[in-house]
Amino acid sequence: MTTPTVADHSLEHITPRDQAEVLAQALPYIRRFHGKTLVIKYGGNAMTDPALQQDFAEDIVLLKLVGMNPIVVHGGGPQIDAALNKIGKKGRFVQGMRVTDDETMDVVEWVLAGEVQQDIVGLINAAGGKAVGLTGRDGGLIRARKLKLLDKDDPSKQHDVGAVGEITAIDPSILRVLQDDQFIPVVSPIGFGEHNESYNINADLVAAKLAEVLKAEKLMLLTNIRGVLDKQGKLLTELTPRQIDDLVADGTISGGMLPKIAGALDAAKSGVHAVHIVDGRVPHAMLLEILTDQAYGTMIRSH
Repeated sequence: MTTPTVADHSLEHITPRDQAEVLAQALPYIRRFHGKTLVIKYGGNAMTDPALQQDFAEDIVLLKLVGMNPIVVHGGGPQIDAALNKIGKKGRFVQGMRVTDDETMDVVEWVLAGEVQQDIVGLINAAGGKAVGLTGRDGGLIRARKLKLLDKDDPSKQHDVGAVGEITAIDPSILRVLQDDQFIPVVSPIGFGEHNESYNINADLVAAKLAEVLKAEKLMLLTNIRGVLDKQGKLLTELTPRQIDDLVADGTISGGMLPKIAGALDAAKSGVHAVHIVDGRVPHAMLLEILTDQAYGTMIRSH
């Protein structure tokens, strides 16, 4: 049975009683998370499919209207690749990290902070919210240094991946000011170094770090997968940090899932109550995950 979603835009097939039931079911969740901060990493299909973009913007505005404080951190891999192709450059990756020379960094900055961020701000504003775009430079939000990438097989060897950064400090005061004034911050994952140089930072890590520093109630990672799956391909709806360590050790979690899980795990261990890896291909998945007791992904609890 498929769950009817608001994306159908025609709810005539649902009886008024069922509609009331759905709304009533959301009430305890709205009460529990009122006034709490939610950090949402926005990526994957949810970010490139126009109908899903619309759903996402409406969900963010609704969460703000019922008294929660959403902060959006976005990625932009496909958009960066498309822009690099236009100038005849091919994206290169080492251990999942984009090799970022000076020319690539210029492209990353204008794609993320110019194009992608402004699209998201526009979508949220069109849905009735008040979104504001930021990079790590604004208000000294994200300080970074050059990432020293150790070889996964030979830790004595280092890879130079250019202007890829690791976070050294986060000053969340600008986010708090915006939240208090009913704005919805939209953050591009670009940090700055001590000589004002720019760094490209993995968006999952930025979202996880912001959630830690802000002591967020939830960190939500919208991705192109159903969540964490076991060896049989079954969705694991709830995990603890210890279970995750076991899944990494036996190879169930590997590849591109590792950085996502690493950030999620750090956040869970550092006081973020719950981390959700949510299937961004499901319309309104984020809202369903927060406001119903149905699982639309994997939840990692802090203990």
